[in-house]
Amino acid sequence: MLQETLVKDWLVETLPYEVMWLDETGKLLYANEKFRNRLGYNKAELLKLSIFDINPTVTQESWAKHWATVKREQTYYFKGSHKSKSGKFYEVEVFTQFFSNNRNNIICAIVNDISHSSFYKSLMDSTQDIANVGGWKLNLQDGSIIATTEALKIFNAEDSEALTPANIIHQFKDPEKIKNLLRGVMRTSAAYDEVLETKGHPSKFIRAVAKPVLKGDKVYKIVGVYQDITERQLKENNLQLFKEVIDNVEDLIYVFNRKGELIHYSVSVMNQLGYSKKQLESITIFKLDPTITEKWWKEHFNEIVDKGLLRFEWLALKTDGTKFPVEISANHLRYNGEDYNCAVIRNVTERKKRDLKLYEALEEIKSLKERLEHENEYLQEEISDKINADNIVCKSEIYSKVLEQVHLVAPTDTTVLITGESGTGKELLASAIHTNSLGKNRALIKVNCATLPKELIESELFGHKKGAFTGAVTDKVGKFTLADGGTIFLDEIGEMPIDLQSKLLRVLQEGEFDELGGTRTIKVDVRVIAATNRKLEDMIKEGTFREDLYYRLNVFPIYNIPLRERKEDIPLLAQFFLEKFSSKAGKAFKRLSKKTVDALMAYNYPGNIRELENLIERAVIVENGTTLNTGSWMPTTSGPIKTAELLTFEEAQKQHIIEVLKRTDGKVSGVNGAAGILDMNAKTLFAKMKKLGIEKQTVFKS
Repeated sequence: MLQETLVKDWLVETLPYEVMWLDETGKLLYANEKFRNRLGYNKAELLKLSIFDINPTVTQESWAKHWATVKREQTYYFKGSHKSKSGKFYEVEVFTQFFSNNRNNIICAIVNDISHSSFYKSLMDSTQDIANVGGWKLNLQDGSIIATTEALKIFNAEDSEALTPANIIHQFKDPEKIKNLLRGVMRTSAAYDEVLETKGHPSKFIRAVAKPVLKGDKVYKIVGVYQDITERQLKENNLQLFKEVIDNVEDLIYVFNRKGELIHYSVSVMNQLGYSKKQLESITIFKLDPTITEKWWKEHFNEIVDKGLLRFEWLALKTDGTKFPVEISANHLRYNGEDYNCAVIRNVTERKKRDLKLYEALEEIKSLKERLEHENEYLQEEISDKINADNIVCKSEIYSKVLEQVHLVAPTDTTVLITGESGTGKELLASAIHTNSLGKNRALIKVNCATLPKELIESELFGHKKGAFTGAVTDKVGKFTLADGGTIFLDEIGEMPIDLQSKLLRVLQEGEFDELGGTRTIKVDVRVIAATNRKLEDMIKEGTFREDLYYRLNVFPIYNIPLRERKEDIPLLAQFFLEKFSSKAGKAFKRLSKKTVDALMAYNYPGNIRELENLIERAVIVENGTTLNTGSWMPTTSGPIKTAELLTFEEAQKQHIIEVLKRTDGKVSGVNGAAGILDMNAKTLFAKMKKLGIEKQTVFKS
């Protein structure tokens, strides 16, 4: 009997399976060595455990149901998970049998570790409908992950740890998106199938698929697939780009086969002809244009195939029955062994209207001859284009006195302060002074103090060393250094911050300054010309401008008179601007009509020369011909200027920037942004907007 018992024990211990016995409470009564070794416990330790220690997913309620099932069925087979002493989970298949011996009821369980084979079988089952590449499985019980070789190759990873949620999110350009996807599948069982782009050069497009594996209502593992679809995605992106291009052109684009069936079309076909998408799904050329016969289409198609390209004019038909003239370019395409007609159709209604107007204009030439001759008599009068070498247009006696001051001071190195209203051409006077100065062969450096952010003016004028402040990643040479031996023009000097004026005063008095972050004093020989449209005397009283700086700048003051006080120059200036903008716009304007000159002379120009220049530029754009006549571009008000209606320089700047922002729908930088229109650096414009208190709600409040 003893011998028989020993043989039975030996047989159980040497079985190629893990064996355990449990009682009705779930307590372990016996476990063979193979089972103990797999879990990592010794015999004494194991006999202190229960099924709830080995499989933490089992509850008292589920164990009671399981015991009843095995007792009823006598034998029972199922799959589950076991937890080792180290805390690792692994897949098992279990064959159980119910025994009753001397009123002692037990379950004998034969356990087989199937974690390895189970993963690949599960992977195949889960991914066969999407792609058998790059599989992975994440065990949420212990955080362990296993992955196929293909999955590691996709991410150039050496082991599966690189694919854990904490690591894999950093592989993608949008880590937040993959993080949210993984969080969703873990917490709410939300499976996903997304295309994501990786980091790196070149990047990859990865199809990421994952679905949860549930035990009851809890997710205890996730099975997923990664598939490299870069080549396919790039092709799709290119196709989408081409489609976007086609759909956004104004021209109508059709693709017909030999039978006349519509194969493809641009969105403009629906927009311009009035068809719905459903109507175009099965339409033919014969329904689009009932005037086309099958015989004509056959001959037309054969001609396209023979010549490759045909151009002709036609009348296109809308769904409401109206027609409009078009120009058609019909191209032969061959794809997959079939011939197609790709027709590009351009609406030429406006061109036809222009042609008709041109014909009517030619018919009226005789009636206009007398009028043109009359205007020529005026235009043939000698106009003294007294445009000096400094590109300043002038024939008025009053403005010649201003130019005399320019020529008097130019040869000296005296500091000059140019005052006057905005738009009077103060910068031109500064250029004229420099051009006639001893330093004319050196640079004229121009700085607009109003457009520079307060924080950057000092750096812009005097330069800085690398690391002098946040963002100073390299050395910067200041404008005074660049102007050494030449001239610096400080436009809108009244906008210079009060705390920086002392540094400017030092340059004027001593000819020296210190760079930001520098360790040595820099000596320069610079002629300073300043300009402003503000009353600096008032600013001195307000404490916003230094009195000593004002007297250093006001050594030789020049007041640039407004255009309304030198009206004799308006015809000359207008003709100058007409020739300038006609050349740039490719227009044929040669002269101004007498009526136009009279109208220009009658206006007071609160915006001075700049306003006149803008008027002529606008006129060149909207008018045509060789003689500029009056039109909608002319200002509607005249009479004496009202000082109360004038804006300050800052108010005018603010108003102009807001108008530009309205046209760009609030867009500041980038293509068609306000910065480009204003010819300013985007950062500079942002700073200027902040200074002037311009915000989106300011721009769009009305």
